[in-house]
Amino acid sequence: MKVSPQRKEGLSRLPPLGFGGAAIGNLYAATTDAAARAVVEAALAAGVCYFDTAPHYGFGLSETRLGDALAGREVAISTKVGRRLEPTNSGDRERHGFVDAAPFEPVFDYTRDGVLRSFEASLRRLKRDRVDVLLAHDLGRETHGDDHARHMRDFLEGGYRAMRELRGAGVVGAIGLGVNEQAVCEEVLDHADVDVFLLAGRYTLLEQAPLDGLLPRCVERGVKLIVGGPFNSGALVETGRALHYNYGPASDEIIARVERLRQVCAAHSVPLAAAALQFPLAHPAVISVIPGLGSAQQVVDAAAWMAAPIPAALWDDLRSEGLLREDAPTP
Repeated sequence: MKVSPQRKEGLSRLPPLGFGGAAIGNLYAATTDAAARAVVEAALAAGVCYFDTAPHYGFGLSETRLGDALAGREVAISTKVGRRLEPTNSGDRERHGFVDAAPFEPVFDYTRDGVLRSFEASLRRLKRDRVDVLLAHDLGRETHGDDHARHMRDFLEGGYRAMRELRGAGVVGAIGLGVNEQAVCEEVLDHADVDVFLLAGRYTLLEQAPLDGLLPRCVERGVKLIVGGPFNSGALVETGRALHYNYGPASDEIIARVERLRQVCAAHSVPLAAAALQFPLAHPAVISVIPGLGSAQQVVDAAAWMAAPIPAALWDDLRSEGLLREDAPTP
């Protein structure tokens, strides 16, 4: 399959380590504009040159903060479409997981008009005239239930076509999905020509189901994968027994598996988080990993973990312990 010039250009600027921008949109905890800017500046100082965001993150707050902090900077940016932001008078401090966010309510809209309006608003907040990657956000049956078919139809008949036009016009480098569900990626591959998937939490040291179906199809089609949530909502980087997994408390089974992973890594004097960050990049379809970074220390830690040496014996031991699939490529 011939790869379009726009696809090559849109993805060529993505480095192995990127910046997940949900935390500076006040995900789960409020932060100040100054603190958010300090995190972005720490990332730039560490050599990070790819920033992912979305209108949903703080209902415009993450995009606005990135736009201010990255003004005049030559960096790669991905953002998302699929939700319109409508003004709200809600007095709730926390809405949809975001604390003290901007006064807007996100409304799912995958139509052509909805996608174009969302994109134009994102460019204003980001203070840019283009983005490297544009992703349709949170499609999927697990997310939408009985509304999935309607949203998918709106996307394929409207929003997807608008995204292709934006790519053709050069204001978007590459297009795809930004989702948590493997199944919807495979569904879209049946009907659309996309460049990239940002898949959160599904291809990690903790789970490798995309090796069945999705990743082989991506390699065959020339579609790249950005791995979001490489720590599985914190499970692979948190300490203690109160771990989080898939945006909620981890089960006893997950906690036990993480502890086994940690023990194998410790036997090789490797931080579990380092193995978690480096592992996905060994697959030929994976182009970048983007952990959520909410503090300057998290930026420093992520950069150190990406540079940490990992002996081949660690991966061998993970396989022998049944913690890593035999067919999973390793660094």
